[in-house]
Parts: sequence; C-alpha cells; structure tokens
Amino acid sequence: MNKFIFTCGDINGIGPEIVLKTINRIHQNPETRIYFACPLNVFEDAASFVKPQFSFDVIKPGKTASDKSVTIIDIGKTKIHRGEITKRSGRAAFNAIKLAFDYTIQRKADAMITAPISKTALHKAGYNFPGHTEMLAGWCRATNFVMMFLSKEMNAALVTIHEPVKKVSSLITKKYLADKIDLIIYSLQKDFRIENPSAAVLGLNPHAGEQGIIGREEEKVIIPVLKKSQYSKYLHGPFSPDAFFGNMMYKKYDVVIGMYHDQVLIPFKLLNFSSGVNYTAGLPIIRTSPDHGTAFDIAGKNSADDSSMYEAFLYAEEIVKNRRPLIL
Repeated sequence: MNKFIFTCGDINGIGPEIVLKTINRIHQNPETRIYFACPLNVFEDAASFVKPQFSFDVIKPGKTASDKSVTIIDIGKTKIHRGEITKRSGRAAFNAIKLAFDYTIQRKADAMITAPISKTALHKAGYNFPGHTEMLAGWCRATNFVMMFLSKEMNAALVTIHEPVKKVSSLITKKYLADKIDLIIYSLQKDFRIENPSAAVLGLNPHAGEQGIIGREEEKVIIPVLKKSQYSKYLHGPFSPDAFFGNMMYKKYDVVIGMYHDQVLIPFKLLNFSSGVNYTAGLPIIRTSPDHGTAFDIAGKNSADDSSMYEAFLYAEEIVKNRRPLIL
C-alpha cells in the first residue's frame, strides 16, 4: 500500500480547498492511504463548501490512525483570515510541512505533497526560508538538490533557485554546474525511468554569450562542463533561450536546464499554469507540489482549479513506484 501525506499550505489561501478536491478524486483506490496535515477547524471550513466524498478519521500528531483510507492529522486550531498574510497562517503552514516531513523521513508515508505557501507569512512567523525546496533540503542535510518542473508539455530544471539575478553569475562555477547537471540526469534515470535522457542546457547571457561578445560564462564555464561531463552524450547546448523557446525546441528534449528562476519558469508557466508540478530532486524523500501560488484573491470561493495538485499526486505516485526496488 502506498501512503501519501498532503499539507494544508497557507490556510488563508486555496491550499485546503485544492487538497480536498484532489482527495475526492483519489480516495477510492484501495492501495492508497492518505494523510492530510491541517488544523481541524481549517479542514472543517473547507469541507463546508468542498463536500468530502470519503470517510475519514481525525487524530492528533503522534497518535495512531484507524484503517480508514483518509486521516486528518489535526495540527491545532488557528484563526482563518482568508486572503490575508498572517503570522498564524505562516506558523500553521510550517507545522504542516514539518509534520509531513517527519512522516516521510520516518517512512510512515512514501511521499509528501505540499500545498502552496506564502513566503512572507513564513517570515512573519519567524521561519526564514526562501521556500519549500530549501527548507526540506536543509532538514535532509542535502548539499546538492535541484528544483524541477514537470508536465506533459515540458520538463525543466533550475541550476540556481530563489537567488537575486545579480548573484546568479557568481554562483555558477564549474563544480556547481556539474553537480546540478549530474543530479538532473540521475533523477531522470532513477525517478522517471528515462534510460537515455536528452537535456537541453540554456545559456546564461543573451544569445548564449555570442561567442564571448555579450558574456563569458558560456565560454569559461558552461561549455567546458558540458564537454567534460560524464553525461556529455545526453547534453545539448548551450542554447540561446529566446530562439530556443521561440522555435519550441523544448519539445525535442526530456528536460530543459535553465540557469536562473525566471528563465524557465516564465515559459513553463505559460504552458502549464494550471497543471505544472514542482519536484525537489536530490532528497532522500519524495516531495511534489502544484506549481502555482496561494491565490489569496479566490480563497474560500470554491473556484480554485485543483488540476496541478492532482498532477502533483500522480507524479508522486509515479516516483514512488520507480524508486521502489523491483521484487523478483
């Protein structure tokens, strides 16, 4: 039986709503066990307009669940202020993530699926992490990890994540880039069973540096790394990003590797805003998330699209299956 734990995300956003809608879709599989880390009053509030189509039990953290297919883990009552960024919502989001992480790292769950959070709310509550990825990597003590984005249209990966643009160039050293590329290829082979993956690597500068005229990072760092990589036969580029996406070349590759956040997130979200999935590669645990934000403006209106959350579950399910050793 596969076990998955969902987090509530920011309670003042659409997280609880899209989790309930997704559980309504998946709860009937007898081989799937679902946990939902959420304040009970927040669950009850969301359930007032997204009617649960499943039976469930409610437990406190540390208690044993019954044999029902869905268990709500009550992380403590908190106030709801829909559409607002509050210290309480940041604390609840953090507590849900930490509980889900504990369940996953202790093998009580096979994967965690996280609803959207507000980084500002986290900071208000005193948790100074740039996002889920860095938080989980820190708890796992992972030094090499990658934020990947998954969809039927295009898969992408970031070399740098939530970094100011002015710092990107200095961060991309030969070792740093080589480590990221190695992990991306390894993840494609291990987590997605793509035996011979093809990866397109984007340049950092306009026109991929124009042979050093517009920037030297391609000549000094990116090209040497691609040539010397143990996975060089899978690597292509560096490509000029505008021409690459303008000619829809992403369709030819299993993954597009970008040097910084917006370089690949703008085209990825343009293609997949309601269905893209965020995946953290390089961790001993499996974590996926919808690739969109808290949508404070529509919180509580029962109008949120759960497609991305549902896809996040499907990818988590696939990775769990692929990571599990074959039993002969």
